[in-house]
Amino acid sequence: MFRKNKKNQRIEPRFDAPSNTRGKGEMRVSAEDRALPVSPKKPPKKKAPASRKQKPKSASVRRQKARKNKSRNRSGIWRFFGGVIYWSLVLGLWAGIGVAGIIGYYGSQLPSSASWKVPERPPNAKIVSVNGSLIANRGETGGASMRLNEMSPYIPMAVIAIEDHRYHHHFGFDPIGFTRAMISNIQAKRLVQGGSTLTQQLAKNMFLEPERTLGRKVQELILAIWLETKYTKDEILELYLNRVYFGSGAYGVDAASRRYFSKSARDVNLAEAALLAGLLKAPSKLSPARNPKLAEERAQLVLAAMRREDFITDREAAKALTQEAKKAKRYWSGSEHYVADMVMKEAINLLGELKEDVIIDTTVDLSLQKLAGETIENTLKESGKKRNVSQGALVSMSPTGEIRALVGGREYADSQFNRATEAKRQPGSAFKPIVYLAALEAGRTPVSVRQDLPVKIGKWTPVNYDRKYRGPVTLDTALTKSLNTIAAQMAVEIGPQKVVNTAKRLGIRSKLQANASISLGTSEVTLLELTSAYAPFANGGEFVDPHLIRRIRDMDGKVLYDRSGIPATLVVRPREVGMMNYMLSHVISKGTGRKASLGDREAAGKTGTSQKSRDGLFVGYTSDLVTGIWYGNDDGSPTKKVTGGSLPAQSWKSFMTTAHKGKPLGALPGNYVPDPVVASIPTQTIRNQEATNGERRTISDIIQSGSQNRRRSLEELENRPRPSARVGGNENKPRSILDLLFGRN
Repeated sequence: MFRKNKKNQRIEPRFDAPSNTRGKGEMRVSAEDRALPVSPKKPPKKKAPASRKQKPKSASVRRQKARKNKSRNRSGIWRFFGGVIYWSLVLGLWAGIGVAGIIGYYGSQLPSSASWKVPERPPNAKIVSVNGSLIANRGETGGASMRLNEMSPYIPMAVIAIEDHRYHHHFGFDPIGFTRAMISNIQAKRLVQGGSTLTQQLAKNMFLEPERTLGRKVQELILAIWLETKYTKDEILELYLNRVYFGSGAYGVDAASRRYFSKSARDVNLAEAALLAGLLKAPSKLSPARNPKLAEERAQLVLAAMRREDFITDREAAKALTQEAKKAKRYWSGSEHYVADMVMKEAINLLGELKEDVIIDTTVDLSLQKLAGETIENTLKESGKKRNVSQGALVSMSPTGEIRALVGGREYADSQFNRATEAKRQPGSAFKPIVYLAALEAGRTPVSVRQDLPVKIGKWTPVNYDRKYRGPVTLDTALTKSLNTIAAQMAVEIGPQKVVNTAKRLGIRSKLQANASISLGTSEVTLLELTSAYAPFANGGEFVDPHLIRRIRDMDGKVLYDRSGIPATLVVRPREVGMMNYMLSHVISKGTGRKASLGDREAAGKTGTSQKSRDGLFVGYTSDLVTGIWYGNDDGSPTKKVTGGSLPAQSWKSFMTTAHKGKPLGALPGNYVPDPVVASIPTQTIRNQEATNGERRTISDIIQSGSQNRRRSLEELENRPRPSARVGGNENKPRSILDLLFGRN
């Protein structure tokens, strides 16, 4: 409401009235009510007189100002560190995001973790002898898998000490160890430490390719952490030690200990464990088989690391350090590896590809196997150079076909080619027993007589080794003396195809040429075939299938294969078995195989020599063993007059003498008693397969004697071979002076 005057009149405000007429009751606009307030004029500052001096500041003021400056400096430092921390956190956050992205990217390339599992270790075949001794391990790893508590305790300690001493304190990735390794690498300006844990190494070996890329390292880390969550430390260490590569083809500690020390990982000592652990850094470079000096230097570093971790005492370390590094023998050295190769081929034929660890029980006698290898090596060492012989092979089996020893060459480490089973050579006269068996089965007997004279069969003229001729001789004498002319006549009489059929029946699988020269062993066969063909003479006439495997079991003892129960098949009649043993025993007692004589022990066999003495063989048997030995050269070059009756017969005697120690004397099967000698020449006709005119000729026609062909009695000949009436009995039994005085026979 507006205010009024005394006359009750409304008073209007006026803004143009002079200032002196404005009273107290008048309405005035204050400075606050103006739209643009007018600032009051400030009076000018009075200048101090020139003569007046400023007073100095007090000490308290100066201290207060210093405190303010110090506080200001402190706040600046904190602002700096705060900035550093802030940006570090920011950068760390972004780095973490980047690392997570990288891990996520490479992790996405791995299969789903639900499908992750430790891959099965490649199967191993443990090959053992007939008495359970280890012959060899076969498989990709080269050794059996072992529990951690089964192996020498020095092995895991040595590996942890040198490879990952914080193994029990990390989760699969060791940041401290990784950082330390990176610093060492930067300082050295080269890669000197890897920084990977044992778990990472295991993950790499089991799951990843051996390539050095960022992606692989990331995946390795992921898998290592997964392993640590899935398995215990002991389980991871056991997996690692059974799969890691130790060089020279050895995967796992058992394979490595056998490779370098010829012993099980159970028996490894401290110095050997240190050497094995040292190999992990560079298996091929540090292998003691390749560089024993470097291997020893590395082993000493391992021992120092073990002492630093208090795994061993000063005394133990000092003792191990005094042991000198010896160059490891070649692991693949030894004739038993020829056997192991054969066993694996046979096992795959029986079971297919192995999918689990197995134990293969063989027929091999490990002591005989080592004896066989030494026999071949010693013979070649003593006589090889002067007789120009570089290789040898040996097969020894029971009369029923269980192979007790087999040597495929002089040294397996130098050549894995098996000359006993893969090399085909001309057997020479060692093939003649098959020819004579066919003749006996066709009606001849050991006392049947034929003319030992120059013989021409078509364009072929067989000649005796000594180029001498003896006239009428019995088949027994012909085989004992290894007369080529008589063997050729036998082949022509009965027909070469019958000889081939007889050889096949005895187990010869090689292709044979059905011609007259087969009688002299011109068709090539393997030593194993030839040796097994003699076995029926030693077992009474039963067929022999030479074999190495008796049984195959898995690691739980389940039988996967068992050979027992295979029925025997008769392939030679007892009559012919007795006749063959009668004749072949004379080869050793008074014929070309005299150097193979075993004294009082009954033995029989046959020598064999190929053309130009390229091959020398001797195959013989007792009631316990059938053994064949070959010597020659891989390139087929001639030897210096090595015959079957020389080095092969001597080696056969050496091997068989030792092999039969402690065995009772045994008789050969058959009880043949010869009939009186009938000096006749057959008149049956034969077809000369090599004649070009197809003319039918008799045996008498092909004998070129230089005189008229007629029957001649034994008395007309100088040699006059007259078999004793006691032949086949005790004709070699010495007679005492009392026998002579009293006329006893």
